[in-house]
Amino acid sequence: MGTLEDPPPPPEALGFSAPSERSGAGLSTARIGATAVTFFAIAAAAPLLVLITVVPAAYARGGGPLVPLSFAAVAVVLLFLAAGYAAMAHRAPYAGALYAYISRGLGRPCGVAAAWLALASYHALQLGIYGVAGVAAAPLLHSWFGVEAPWWAVAAGCWLIVAVFGTVRVEILSGLLALLVLAEIAVAVGYATASVIGPAGDRFPRDSIVPAPAIDRPTLGLLLAVGALAFVGFETTGTYAEETMRPRREAGHATYASIVVLALVLIFASWSVSVGADPGQVTALARARGSELLFDLAGARLAPWAVTTGRIVLLAALVAAALALHNAIARYLYALAREHVLPAPLGRVARRTWAPRTASLTQSLIAGVVLAAAALAGVRSPAVVAHRLSVVGGLGVLVLLLATALAALLHLNRVPNGEGTWGRFLAPILSTVGLGTLCYLAFWNIPSLLGVPPDSTLVWFAPAALATAAGAGLVHGVALRGVRPELYAGVGQGGNAVIVTPRVPRPREPGAHRPERVNR
Repeated sequence: MGTLEDPPPPPEALGFSAPSERSGAGLSTARIGATAVTFFAIAAAAPLLVLITVVPAAYARGGGPLVPLSFAAVAVVLLFLAAGYAAMAHRAPYAGALYAYISRGLGRPCGVAAAWLALASYHALQLGIYGVAGVAAAPLLHSWFGVEAPWWAVAAGCWLIVAVFGTVRVEILSGLLALLVLAEIAVAVGYATASVIGPAGDRFPRDSIVPAPAIDRPTLGLLLAVGALAFVGFETTGTYAEETMRPRREAGHATYASIVVLALVLIFASWSVSVGADPGQVTALARARGSELLFDLAGARLAPWAVTTGRIVLLAALVAAALALHNAIARYLYALAREHVLPAPLGRVARRTWAPRTASLTQSLIAGVVLAAAALAGVRSPAVVAHRLSVVGGLGVLVLLLATALAALLHLNRVPNGEGTWGRFLAPILSTVGLGTLCYLAFWNIPSLLGVPPDSTLVWFAPAALATAAGAGLVHGVALRGVRPELYAGVGQGGNAVIVTPRVPRPREPGAHRPERVNR
């Protein structure tokens, strides 16, 4: 049976025809660089949405200066993870990303379980984005046209855009997302700069930076959990490795870049909220204004058109996030189908665009059916449902990141291949401990994250749903091992040919006698 120690030989070395652009059998190669992949990851994380929804909620809980400091602490943990992530991406530069890494480090059944959990989590995140988009468009439609459009109509429009652009060339899509992400960052940094230039009371109070001597530990734990969920999306860099100019390097570089950019934007902009509102008043203002707090602070310092522009860019950023998540899901479906873990037709690509068109259309169909079901069910609080879906999806990705850190620690030390002590041992073990702590804090604070009482059914239903998705994948992987060993051998191998040889009994030497059976 094929082993996972080293990347398998190319198919052409084994007598198979390798996928190429001419044959239309694989994703396009050498189409994008590390910068483009970074834009995909930042778009999936949606930093402007975090600043408008998550940051005010964190300040409303009395986070104070701990809010930006929590983002900084989480960024450090994720940079530890990035070392192992980059090493695993170098060894397995496949569209399956976390699925391939976990397969190598924790075994193929765990890899299939990770794939199922990733698909479920990213679907939840994308559906949450659609719900938020329906709510975010309401002020614009009311001020421009005087209409009150239902949330599902706006969500359907966003869904249609994602469905259409999800099948175009990856380099064209990367250019579009780059423009949207740059606009998103420009609005976030512009609003933050306005608050810093014109701070409340024309001063920078010390308590906007330095936390109180007596730190509320439950609040700190909750803020760290919130900070970890705010970065979700950066890990999608690995799904584009096959389409980069240097598949074994640029996904890792983009991982570092996306973490650093997200950290700088979130730290600076979240701190500016405290400066602009005054540290002594920010808690009360955040509780009273909620997601309107950032727009209120900008409206007090900038022209009205700047606030309107911010709302437009927010809606565009939501479309970009849905599109980035759509592409990540499509590439997971493609990677699984290419290895025959899922039906083979999902592994087809379009001959002109080299995009995983069948997987993309399938993902659009799934999202469209769920949105239609939600609309027919008469969901009246899309923002609440979207928030809870986003939390559940984020928790699933956080578990995957912990599994990836552990997989990197085990695989890189079991099969060393030139990595130094830092990348092979120290960084993976620090990220495993750090992400394990963040996972514990996140699941411990599920009631607060979901916004429900501790005795709510959702407190246990959310982890149960994630466990069900992962458990179903685990059963799938074990079933493949028993029923289709030739397919099981290719799990996590990126579609490369794997030779499975039957086990041949060792011949006995001449004159050797069979040992007698002794009953004990």
